[in-house]
Amino acid sequence: MELSIALDKEGYLINPEEWNEDVANKLAMSEGITINKEYWPILSFMREYYFMHGVAPDVRHTVEHLVRKHGYDKKVAKKYLFKLFPYGYVKQACKLAGMRRPRAWSTG
Repeated sequence: MELSIALDKEGYLINPEEWNEDVANKLAMSEGITINKEYWPILSFMREYYFMHGVAPDVRHTVEHLVRKHGYDKKVAKKYLFKLFPYGYVKQACKLAGMRRPRAWSTG
């Protein structure tokens, strides 16, 4: 599958509006990740947050979502995120969710 979308030099989407599931799967392949049913609720939350607030959610917002929506303990939620995205929230979760590369904010 060939991506016909613009990526920056680090592989993040330049235009988050071009994101779809095929794009997410292709970006995941470039990170050595196979997206399964565990990923989609997180990626969907991140997309919704982005379009509501105009910025990518930082890791604490996504952890809070997992705590509220799925009843995880905060530490368990954070560990779960880093199990799914072992090379980091910004490096992988934000990229797969179709975010532009976030500037400086908390990643942990």
